[in-house]
Amino acid sequence: MMNQPLADARLQAIQAIVVGASAGGIEAMMQIFSPLPLNYPLPIISVIHMPDNHDSHLAEVFQQWTRIKVQDAEDKAAIQQGRLYFAPAGYHLLVEQDATFSLSCEMPVNYSRPSIDLMMQTAAQAYGSGLLGILLTGANLDGALGMQSIKQHGGVTIVQAPLEAKSGTMPKEAIKLQTPDLIQGLTEIKNMLLRLGDMHAVQ
Repeated sequence: MMNQPLADARLQAIQAIVVGASAGGIEAMMQIFSPLPLNYPLPIISVIHMPDNHDSHLAEVFQQWTRIKVQDAEDKAAIQQGRLYFAPAGYHLLVEQDATFSLSCEMPVNYSRPSIDLMMQTAAQAYGSGLLGILLTGANLDGALGMQSIKQHGGVTIVQAPLEAKSGTMPKEAIKLQTPDLIQGLTEIKNMLLRLGDMHAVQ
């Protein structure tokens, strides 16, 4: 694995975190989000592939497992610190330049709506070097282009170790397209999120 430590200066610049996953993603996100405190100082924007005709109860489920405030992303809503957001089923979740959300019913991308790529690409344009992207387990190609865009805009990229992932296809595709800053297991990713929280905590 690539586990060269990232410079504190790069982590101090982080303003928002985006996370994508597909097959096995709920369990993986549970592991990395469960220890987050109520006063976590950064926004986390997450996409898990869900069927269009399936009501998403992700926010309610995750709120039972973590203290950070969890909610569905809403159209035109401002992105707030200390929130864990989930894309609602059946909509693409986009991040606007003014750090607000927009929801779209455009055609699926990589057979997926919400699309990890679209969420990450728009977030990369909005946050630049202030964005941390995390790509977890998944069985298709979604997320690889999004992670590439984050890297190209100066952000930090972390990919789950493919051998640890329930489905390694998505992490492998991201690694093949653009070498991430880190390739880590879920425990290391969880610890990175907690480290970021400590670094950005209001004194």
